[in-house]
Amino acid sequence: MTPMTVLIRTELFKIRTARLSYGLLGTGAGLTVLFSLLEAARSGPGKAVPPLNTVSGLTSVVAGGTWTLLMAAVLGAIVSSGEFRHSTATLTYLATPHRSRVLAAKTTAAALAGTVFGLVGYLIAAGVGLGFVAARGYHVPVGDATLIRYGLGHIVATALLAAIGAALGSLVRSQLAVVIGVFAWTIVIESLLGALVNQVQPYLPYTAATTLGGTQLGGASFGPAHGASTTAAPLPFAAATALLVAVAAAVSLLTAWTTVRRDVA
Repeated sequence: MTPMTVLIRTELFKIRTARLSYGLLGTGAGLTVLFSLLEAARSGPGKAVPPLNTVSGLTSVVAGGTWTLLMAAVLGAIVSSGEFRHSTATLTYLATPHRSRVLAAKTTAAALAGTVFGLVGYLIAAGVGLGFVAARGYHVPVGDATLIRYGLGHIVATALLAAIGAALGSLVRSQLAVVIGVFAWTIVIESLLGALVNQVQPYLPYTAATTLGGTQLGGASFGPAHGASTTAAPLPFAAATALLVAVAAAVSLLTAWTTVRRDVA
């Protein structure tokens, strides 16, 4: 039986040598730079974003690495669904007949790669925010412990979203369908649900992931929930993490049950 560490290293090698991985990371980083600069530039008294010498103002910029969260989920989906698109799944499962171990290796490798996305996104957003604070001669209104928590939140969120994406990729198998599904859920469905039913907003996976990094409820939405008033409060850090772990575990178990029983040819 192939050791689990070997399977994980193999999956990490696939991710590391795929140009698409760097393309997704570059896309997430570029969008983070763009939107962080826009948020910081339009901050100030009476403007859309509060001044950067306030907690809410700086947090709105520092917590802006949500694009890498989305790209990490897409990476995870492509990591596993790509096996079926390129017809390499048969060889993979012949080499390691214990398919549940392959699935575990894929989700673990995706989660590890996702941490890089989270770290890059946070460093960019935090760098832009703190750079503007220094340029304007402000004192940093957010403590070191809070900044560290935001950074850890970005890393945890991207890791778990990438793991969920990897499980979904093996479950759906169609690369196009799963990538469209990821974007549809994060951009459309969660925004509609969050706007229609405020109380469920903190429990939506992508929304919960963004709040781990300090984003306000609805702050990362692209539709009706963006900036909408809500009576709900974000989940505590541990609760949001547990929610994402539970979602990843549920999707992984469903995927393992169906993938083990279906023909991969």
